[in-house]
Amino acid sequence: MRYFDIYQGWWAPLYEVMVTPASHNGNDTMLSEQDYNPPKAHKALGMSTLAFTVCFAVWTIFSIIGIKIKQDLGLSETEFGLLVATPVLTGSISRIFLGIWTERFGGRLVFTILMLATSVAVYLLSAVETYAMFLVAALGIGLAGGSFIVGIAYTSEWYDKKHQGTALGIFGAGNVGAAVTNFGAPFLVVALGWQQTAVVYSAVLAGMAVLFWFLTENDPRLTKRASEGGESMPLKEQLAPLAKLQVWRFSLYYFFVFGGFVALASWLPRYYVGAYDMSLGQAGMLAALYALPASVFRALGGWMSDKIGARAVMYWTYGVSLLCLFILSYPETQYAVSGMKGPIEFSFGVPVAPFVLLTVALGFFMSLGKAAVYKHIPVYYPDHVGSVGGLVGMIGGLGGFVLPITFGVMNDLTGVWTSCFMLLFLIVLVSFIWMHVAILRMERRRHPELSEGETSRYLPEIQLDYGQERGDQTGNKQT
Repeated sequence: MRYFDIYQGWWAPLYEVMVTPASHNGNDTMLSEQDYNPPKAHKALGMSTLAFTVCFAVWTIFSIIGIKIKQDLGLSETEFGLLVATPVLTGSISRIFLGIWTERFGGRLVFTILMLATSVAVYLLSAVETYAMFLVAALGIGLAGGSFIVGIAYTSEWYDKKHQGTALGIFGAGNVGAAVTNFGAPFLVVALGWQQTAVVYSAVLAGMAVLFWFLTENDPRLTKRASEGGESMPLKEQLAPLAKLQVWRFSLYYFFVFGGFVALASWLPRYYVGAYDMSLGQAGMLAALYALPASVFRALGGWMSDKIGARAVMYWTYGVSLLCLFILSYPETQYAVSGMKGPIEFSFGVPVAPFVLLTVALGFFMSLGKAAVYKHIPVYYPDHVGSVGGLVGMIGGLGGFVLPITFGVMNDLTGVWTSCFMLLFLIVLVSFIWMHVAILRMERRRHPELSEGETSRYLPEIQLDYGQERGDQTGNKQT
């Protein structure tokens, strides 16, 4: 079946995906430099980034209105954590089939339908009254989180390998939608109430869907397939790369850099209110200071991944994150020392100003890491960006689902506010060790002439020949 056939009815994509394998041409590869069209590519990138920003703002709406709901319904910390995390569950799981649908039908169609469907769920939120129904509505709102893999797959089709890292980094900066919600939603809640805030979000998302459909066009590969047709790619072949351990290792990286970001963006407003006794408006603005660098600098991470390699960026991300999380995880502690003239008492804790600075630094390096992880995918799997990116995004998104719930449980069990950062520190430590050990093993295979001591003494990225060895043709394939 040719791709232009499936557009004859608005219902066709939902039906065809269940019965028809994707059209595949054996010559489908990453866009060549000769076919790269900067004006069209930049237009697609701009619209995708704007749409993703709106979707991400919707996806994190419970970080603000959830606090009001918690007060109205008298929810426990665990119940609040579940409410905040529920949209992330849908947004995570949906990434697998949304990625496959995007490969089959193109990002323009899938993105538009996704935004329209989610806007309906957001509007229905204004009529919800019970906690159980809030959870049901949250599942529908979570579809907005699946927009990430749709945009990644759509945007990557417009760029050649030389420019993909930067382009995908710019697209990923749409995470700034979390900062938009943290900063703007509190004012809407105060002025209109949380129910009308949901209505405003619904209208904006529906309007964005209309603009996206009329201002974008089908990607080059989809257009080529529509005109030429091709062999069918079975679903099994689409999912084949998911059996590789390397893909799951990338997923673990993303569990922290993205899942941790989503979790903290949703959790920090509650943290500031509880730990520092702030108002909702103050908490939202300070949480936005974390979400902003954790989003906008993803473009810088993409550029750095193009220039120095995604692996080097991941070393910096994990190293600085460990330092920040170690300090943030230290709870307010009272000390009593036996002095010469009696007990000497003092306390240690992280005041508000240093806490905010540390979260900003953490968010900045997490944004670099998010871009670095997704730099790998179109290089290794140019014909499977949707399915591979969908799995990586799903695991990362599941981090955003599991972590807020875990934060709430740990608060209920330990009564220590900083327990959330203790957990993140352990996750980063384990991930960092696994990444480094795996890289050292690959370096030994690349340079069998070096002894074990020589390859383990230095980080691979500071070897003198690293930049020359990597080269433009290999990209990041040594990772």
